[in-house]
Amino acid sequence: MKQLYILCLSIFLMSCGNEKNEEQTEESHEETDQLVITKAQFDGENMELGSFSEHDFNSVIKASGIIEVPTQNQSNVSTFVGGYVTSNPLLIGDEVKKGQFLVTLESTDYVEIQQQYLEISEQLNFLKSEFTRQTTLYDENITSQKNFLKAESSYKSSLAHYNGLKKKLQMININPTSVENGTITSTINLYAPIDGYVTKVNVSNGTYVSPADIILEIIDTHHIHLELSVFEKDILKVKKDQAINFRIPEASDSIYKAKVHLVGTSIDPSSRRVVVHGHIENEHTAFIVGMFAEAEIVVGSSKGTALPKSAVIQVEDDYYALVLDSESANAYQFTKVKLEIGLQTEDFVEVLNTVSLENKKIVVNGTYMLLNDIEGGGHSH
Repeated sequence: MKQLYILCLSIFLMSCGNEKNEEQTEESHEETDQLVITKAQFDGENMELGSFSEHDFNSVIKASGIIEVPTQNQSNVSTFVGGYVTSNPLLIGDEVKKGQFLVTLESTDYVEIQQQYLEISEQLNFLKSEFTRQTTLYDENITSQKNFLKAESSYKSSLAHYNGLKKKLQMININPTSVENGTITSTINLYAPIDGYVTKVNVSNGTYVSPADIILEIIDTHHIHLELSVFEKDILKVKKDQAINFRIPEASDSIYKAKVHLVGTSIDPSSRRVVVHGHIENEHTAFIVGMFAEAEIVVGSSKGTALPKSAVIQVEDDYYALVLDSESANAYQFTKVKLEIGLQTEDFVEVLNTVSLENKKIVVNGTYMLLNDIEGGGHSH
C-alpha cells in the first residue's frame, strides 16, 4: 500500500508539472507576439501609426525593349557618285539643321559629267533646229520620211541624254545653269536631309566613298518612342492606349510613362515575340536612342485594401503587421498579427484579412526595429 501511494503521488506531481510547463509555454508564446515600447523610443526611431487605405493594383505584362525613333527620323547620308572626302567638319553629337552643309567630296567623275552635259547642251540646240526644219520640209513633201525620222531620232535621243545628265547634276548638288554658263567644278557638297544630331561619322579627310558607303548618320530625337518585345502568350491582352510604366535600369531608377500606340501583327519565328510600339509621355530629353528599357504594360486594374510595404514584416513565408493594442501616458503595446497577402506593387501590399483589423492603428514605419525586439531579427518589406 505504501508503494502504491508513492506511485500515485509521483504521477500527480508529474501531471501538475506538465500543466505548469504548458502554461509557461503559452505565456512565453503570448509574450513573443506582444511588445511594449515607450513613446520616447517610438518617436526617437521615427515610427509612425497608420491604417489601411484603398489602393489601385494593376495586372501587368512584363516586357523589355529599347528607346527608338521612327524610321522617317533617321537618315544615312551617302553620295550618288563616288569621290574623295576633302572637308568633314562635323563630330558625333553635333546638331544639324535640314539643308546644312555636311561634307565636301572631290572627283574627276564630277568633271566628266559636267563636260558631257555641256557638250550635249550645245548639240541639242543644233539638233532641235534641224528637227524643226525637217518637220517643215516633210509636211510640205520636200524631204523624205527617212531624213525626217533621222532628225527626229537624233533630237529626241539627245534630249533624253541631256535631261538625264541634268538630273544627275541636280542629284549631286551641281547647278546645271552654272555648267551651261561654262563653270565646271571638281567638288560637290552634301547637305543634311533632316534636322537632328550626328550619331555616326564613318569617314575622315582623304577617304574614298562609293555610293554604297554611309558617310554620316543623323537622327532626329524630337519624337522618341519605345519598341517593346512581348511574348506570344501575352500579346492578346495588349491593346492600344494601355498605360506603360518603364525605366532605364542602367541609367536611372525613375519610372517613366508611355502608352501603347501600335501592336505588331506578326510573330518573330525565332523568339516567339511581337513588337509593341509605345508613345512616351512628356518625352525626356535625356533619353538616348538605343537605351535598354524594362517595362510593364498595364492590362487590368482593381482596387484593394492595402498597407505600405514598410508596414509589413516577412518572417520566412509568413507576413505580419504590428497592431496597437493599448496606449498609456508613456508607452504603447503592440500585437503581431498574421496577414493574408494578395497583390503587390512597388510600394503597397494588398491585405485580404482586414475584417478583424478594421479601425485599428498599425505601425506603418519602423517595423524592422520592432521585429528585432520580437523575433531577435528578421526581414522587413
